[in-house]
Amino acid sequence: MRGGVLFLVGLIGAAWPALGEVFLFDAPSGRTGQELTVYSTLDESLAAPMIAAFQENYPDVAVRYEDLLTGEIRDRVRAETDGPGVTADFVFSSGMDLQMSLANDGYAQAARPPAARDWPDWAQWQDTAYALTFEPAVLVYHRPSFPDGPPQSRLALMDWLRAQPAASGGAVGTYDITRSALGYLFLARDEELFGDIWALIRAMTRAGLEVFPTSQDIIDRVADGRLKLGYNILGSYAADQARQRPEIGLVLLKDYTVVVSRVALVPRAARNPELGEAFLGFLMSREGQEVLARKLRLPAVSLEVADANSARMMQAILGPQLQPVGVSPGLLVYLDQSKRRRLLQRWAEETLGAE
Repeated sequence: MRGGVLFLVGLIGAAWPALGEVFLFDAPSGRTGQELTVYSTLDESLAAPMIAAFQENYPDVAVRYEDLLTGEIRDRVRAETDGPGVTADFVFSSGMDLQMSLANDGYAQAARPPAARDWPDWAQWQDTAYALTFEPAVLVYHRPSFPDGPPQSRLALMDWLRAQPAASGGAVGTYDITRSALGYLFLARDEELFGDIWALIRAMTRAGLEVFPTSQDIIDRVADGRLKLGYNILGSYAADQARQRPEIGLVLLKDYTVVVSRVALVPRAARNPELGEAFLGFLMSREGQEVLARKLRLPAVSLEVADANSARMMQAILGPQLQPVGVSPGLLVYLDQSKRRRLLQRWAEETLGAE
């Protein structure tokens, strides 16, 4: 049987990285002795079906699951590897750049499950880091506010924003990139792909841009009309909300759509690396990818999965419009401190100083 929440812990000493909320999932067979430890950014409620499906295949394995933030995962794995020399068996995070930094710096070990031989090249790096989901950034909109449909491109969005009353508020919301790592990654990719991105940000600011740290903050406000649009919102989360709230619509902008992934790896200092690789192999298998797509609503990367919630179907329909962020050392540019300072400074100038 699945155990309950055990505890919520803070810091162990001033210099030790934070621990997360810990959940235990007992081995279905009732046996003890094998325990898989997972560090993940997925909420426990989302992770539970994924763990249950794994345990159907591995009934003798208990799972210790820790729900952490992206930066906390990176810091924990580094500190535990460099300190006591033992860390989690499996790490699964939406912080693509932080996961890549672990792999690039030698904190991940090689793992090659059977599905790896058919995995897309952009979604893996040197048998150490694997993208397991395919999640586009979307424009979320309040359906009653757009009887003729919302903007379909960034240029059209800019035209719509310029037609709004100056500084009226409620026109558009997006992530606060000073508090959201995902928002920062999306904007950094925008700067690379769209030459007029800062003109778009100025147009948003003039129309009363509102910024928030989470997807939920933005989606809630779009749903009740406090915001008409939400820009660069994580599509997997928005789609799940839109199924439950008919006032919400979403658009994959036609000029380009950035796609991000949740990246998995088996740490070099895993206590039970064979269990970590088994969990990775399950999540890369057709069964595991279908669990992610159908039960967690996280679009599958595997080309074996062809339903609507999959990379294969989206690529067949949208083709080069989709711009996935590849799993490669190129991600490390987003961790460069000089680039970060420059981007944040420009963001502050445009969002606080635009006329």
